[in-house]
Amino acid sequence: MAAGARAVGRNPGLRFAQWWRRADCAMAWDMLATTVKAGASPAVRGALWMATSCVFFAIMTGFIRYVTGSLDPLIVVFFRNLFGLLVMLPWLSRSGLGVLRTQRLPLYSVRALIWLCAMTSWYMAISAMNLADAVALSFTTPLFATVVAVLVLGEVVRLRRWSAVAIGFVGAMIILRPGFEEITPGAFLVLASAGFMAVGVVVIKLLSRTEKPAAIVFYMVLFLTPASLVPALFVWQTPTPTEFFWLAGIGAVGTLGHLSMTRAYSIADATAVLPFDFLRLPVVAVIGYVAFGEVLDIWTGIGATIIIASSVYIAHREALHERRLTVPPVRPDGVVATGAR
Repeated sequence: MAAGARAVGRNPGLRFAQWWRRADCAMAWDMLATTVKAGASPAVRGALWMATSCVFFAIMTGFIRYVTGSLDPLIVVFFRNLFGLLVMLPWLSRSGLGVLRTQRLPLYSVRALIWLCAMTSWYMAISAMNLADAVALSFTTPLFATVVAVLVLGEVVRLRRWSAVAIGFVGAMIILRPGFEEITPGAFLVLASAGFMAVGVVVIKLLSRTEKPAAIVFYMVLFLTPASLVPALFVWQTPTPTEFFWLAGIGAVGTLGHLSMTRAYSIADATAVLPFDFLRLPVVAVIGYVAFGEVLDIWTGIGATIIIASSVYIAHREALHERRLTVPPVRPDGVVATGAR
C-alpha cells in the first residue's frame, strides 16, 4: 500500500486519475447547461458553449498524451469513439430511436470521414510533440475555415479578412520557424488536422440547421467506431485495466466536448464562436507543465497570439457583415435559417 501511495505521489497522471474517479461529471454537465441557458444572448451562449468545449478538449489532450505513451494512437482513436458511443447510449435510451430520424445520412457520412482524418492526425501529433505547440498550431483552424467557407459556402471574403488570414499563417510560421528549427512530422500532422477540422466545422454548421446537437454527436461516434476499428486492427494490442480507464476518460470528455461544440455552432455563427478556441492554450499549457514537465516556448506564445488576434479580427469582420444583411427568418424550432452567401 505504501509503495502504491509513493507511486501515485511521483506520478501526476495517477493523481489526476484519482481526481477523475471522484468527479461527478453528469452533475457538472447539468449545472453547466442550466447556467448557459440563463438569459444570455445567442452570441454569448454560443461563446460559453465553445469555451466549455475547449476546456473538455484540453483535458482530453492531456489524457491522450498520457495513454499514447503505451498504446498506438490508432488504438486510442478507436476506443475514444467506442467509449464515446457508450456515453451517448443513455441519451438514446431516454430520447428514443425517433430522435435519429434524418434525411441527411450522406452528409453525416461525409462528416464522419472528415472527422476520422482530423482525429487520427491530431492524436498522432499529440503523441509526438509538445502539447502547447500542437494546440497553438491547431489555432489555424479558423484560418482554414475561412478558405473552406469561400470554396464550399460561396462566402464572399474581402481584402481585410484575407489579410487577417495571411497574418494568421505568419503566426504559424513563427511557431514553426522554418530554416531555424526542424519542422517535425508532428507539426505537419497538426496542420493537416486543422485543415480537416475546418471542413468539419462547415459540415457541422450545415447539419445544425436541421439536426439536433446530440444527434449530430451520436451519429459521429456511431459511424466512427467501426470506421476507426479497421486501422486499429493493424496495430492491435489489448489495453491493460489502467489503460482502459484512461481510454474511457478520453471517450467521456471528448463526447462532452463535442456536445458543447455542436451546441455552440447551433446557437451562433461558426466564425463568431470558433475564436474562443484559444482558451485551450492556457489550459493545455498548465496540463503540459504539471503532468509532463513541458514549458511553453516564447515563440509559440508569440505565434499563437498572432493567430488568435487574426481569428478574432476575422470574427469581427464577419459580425459586421452579418449586421449589414437582412435578419433571416426564424423557424418554429427557434433555429435561425441561414443560407450560403
